[in-house]
Amino acid sequence: MNAFFLNENGDVAVDGESGSFLADGSVASAGCGAARRSGGFTLMELMITVVIIAILAAIAWPIYTKYITKTRRVAAEGCLSEYANYMERYYTTHLRYNDDGATPPVPNTKALANLDCSGNAQTGRFYNYDFPSTSLTVSSYLVTAAPKDSQATNDASCGTLSIDQKGARGDDSSVSGSCWR
Repeated sequence: MNAFFLNENGDVAVDGESGSFLADGSVASAGCGAARRSGGFTLMELMITVVIIAILAAIAWPIYTKYITKTRRVAAEGCLSEYANYMERYYTTHLRYNDDGATPPVPNTKALANLDCSGNAQTGRFYNYDFPSTSLTVSSYLVTAAPKDSQATNDASCGTLSIDQKGARGDDSSVSGSCWR
């Protein structure tokens, strides 16, 4: 017959082996090669967790990159619209889009005005804004936003965005204007 007693840890000991009471009143033995878990994670559990996180990251990163690229493009489109508004205000005041030959010349007509939207704090780190040569005349203009650095790489399908005096929007995609939102 087995003798039951409490050891110094408060566990039930059966003939010198430690154990604990189960819900049905029997004694579970922790001796004789039975594995006793003391807490923490096994290496296998940690490796499974790492694999799951890696799979989620592999799915999420391209989606995140696409979202950021699209957001930057939409910000550049907004900045082009600001430039178009600037040019229309200039036209309203001077009745022409280009420099009128006055001395001193009216500022910001041979080169783009420095609007806040084109600064480095906004879209200037990702797009270069410019008037292409010969696009600025008395009755017409074309403002472009060319992607640079990582934006040029990630947004190669849309490329350079543009807007003219008629409000016509263009880009380098196969269907012009399809990248504008």
